[in-house]
Amino acid sequence: MSLSLHPFREKEGVNNPMKLKDQAGFTLIELIMVVIILGILSAVAIPRYMNMVATAEEAAEDAVISQIKAGLETYATEKLITEGRRVWPTNPFDALETKPDKYETGAGTDADEDGEWTFNTTTGNVTHQRNDNTRWHWDFDPGVQTGDQAGIGTLGNRTADVGT
Repeated sequence: MSLSLHPFREKEGVNNPMKLKDQAGFTLIELIMVVIILGILSAVAIPRYMNMVATAEEAAEDAVISQIKAGLETYATEKLITEGRRVWPTNPFDALETKPDKYETGAGTDADEDGEWTFNTTTGNVTHQRNDNTRWHWDFDPGVQTGDQAGIGTLGNRTADVGT
């Protein structure tokens, strides 16, 4: 019969607290540290992501407005050739061969759905609603369509709508 000098050493097959060191796994402290690191990363990444989304929407708006401006210039040039006067259409989207996605034709109201574009005939504004529900507009003046003073108008800069 052999005597064991260590009180925790027992027979094979019985739970032995000394063997816990040999088990693979993570400690509670290690798991808490991982959660803290993930929290810090998400606190930095989420605002940057939201900023990137806003920047991308602004760039897409700029592309559509540039398309409208180019279309208005082409329209005015064609009117000069065919009618002898440079004029713009009453609705700026009429100058475009291809309308933007989610363009609401004949709308007399502001955009009210994500990604929608409209021309408000009452206010004379081109409006766009972003995916964050903010609404932006550009003042449009078609200019004088007929007579001795006929000429092109203006398309203003981006302005945020109040209350959106």
